[in-house]
Amino acid sequence: MELQTQVLLWELVLLHSSAVLLSSVPSGSLPAASSVVSESTVSWAAGALAVLRCQSPRMVWTQDRLHDRQRVVHWDLSGSPAGGPARRLVDMYSAGEQRVYGPRDHGRLLLPPSAFHDGNFSLLIRAVEYADEGLYTCNLHHHYCHLYETLAVRLEVTDNPQEAGAHWDGEKEVLVVERGAPALLTCVNRAHVWTDRHLEEAQQVVHWDRQPPGVPHDRADRLLDLYASGERRAYGPPFLRDRVAVGVDAFARGDFSLRIDPLEPADEGTYSCHLHHHYCGLHERRIFHLRVTEPVAEPPPRDSPGNGSSHSSAPGPDSTLPRGRSVINVIVPEGRAHFFQQLGYVLATLLLFILLLITVILATRQRRRGGYEYSDKKSGKSKGKDVNLAEFAVATGDQAVYRSEDIQLDYKNNILKERAELGHSPLPTKNIDLDKVFRKEYCK
Repeated sequence: MELQTQVLLWELVLLHSSAVLLSSVPSGSLPAASSVVSESTVSWAAGALAVLRCQSPRMVWTQDRLHDRQRVVHWDLSGSPAGGPARRLVDMYSAGEQRVYGPRDHGRLLLPPSAFHDGNFSLLIRAVEYADEGLYTCNLHHHYCHLYETLAVRLEVTDNPQEAGAHWDGEKEVLVVERGAPALLTCVNRAHVWTDRHLEEAQQVVHWDRQPPGVPHDRADRLLDLYASGERRAYGPPFLRDRVAVGVDAFARGDFSLRIDPLEPADEGTYSCHLHHHYCGLHERRIFHLRVTEPVAEPPPRDSPGNGSSHSSAPGPDSTLPRGRSVINVIVPEGRAHFFQQLGYVLATLLLFILLLITVILATRQRRRGGYEYSDKKSGKSKGKDVNLAEFAVATGDQAVYRSEDIQLDYKNNILKERAELGHSPLPTKNIDLDKVFRKEYCK
């Protein structure tokens, strides 16, 4: 009964002093100010699907719904008189399960069962011995929030009751205890992250903001609000509200990326992804400067070889390319099929030329044959003229007979007589070469 009373008195005194000491030590569980994690500039073409990546594994809901083993406290001992590495003494999960590792420590080391409700993680050692001297560390782990806190206490054992007490050496608490007396190693942390069990889900909030060009951050428009409980709220202008979305399993995967489909030129601006986990003290912000470019013109479909299409027509210049740049379109032949296609073009052209040459030769022969027929007709006409000449020759003979009659005339002189004789004499025979006549007419 006297031992229990002494333990209670030690607990009341040291809890008060430890509370004063811990109040001056900064705790990692205090809410941190919002910080900009990343800032980037992204560019997407109009009409495409734009995805603004915003991911954080610390926002994933990983609470163990069966035993709540996300929070754990354990005490370790190092620098003992026996020497050796640090060893685990006792640990306890937030579900209330305690585990003592050393056989000699069973019944000697105790942790308050209500540690994760009132924030008191102090270790009680019954009947301290010299082997218990060393550096004790109280380690708090929150696996869900990725928080790790450590508090060190040095224990010294003495036989002089007057030396018993506690003091601060500038780095840690030093506790001097009389041998055989109980020792209470204080470790108190009453931050809500260690004591509140069912508030994680209620304090997770994600929201997206949008700043049009020229608008400051404090006047940004709210687009979406997401809560871990499943509630969602949509804001923003009507032309954008129906085209933005975040995955329904965002809190299960830690992916809060914003999707804009389809993207329009009016969507240009600055977008901010805010991640708030008030329970874990997480406040992060990611900034995206979105630029919208003109859509890229799709190239015309390539004609397959052998379909009769021509490859000589080159596409026009691309209007999306900046001025001052030249574009060279290179058409790569498509193997053996392209070679046979070009060979067919050459053979068809050669065949057409041969047909044209044969046509010209036939026309020339026909023209010459027609000229020979014309010459034969001319020759027939010339023979008809010979008959007439013969008749003319007969008539001339008659005239010669008529003129051969003797006509007695008196002439004044011999000159007149000679002229008269010449007039009455028969005309000389004229020889006509018909071949020369035909040649002259043909040449005409």
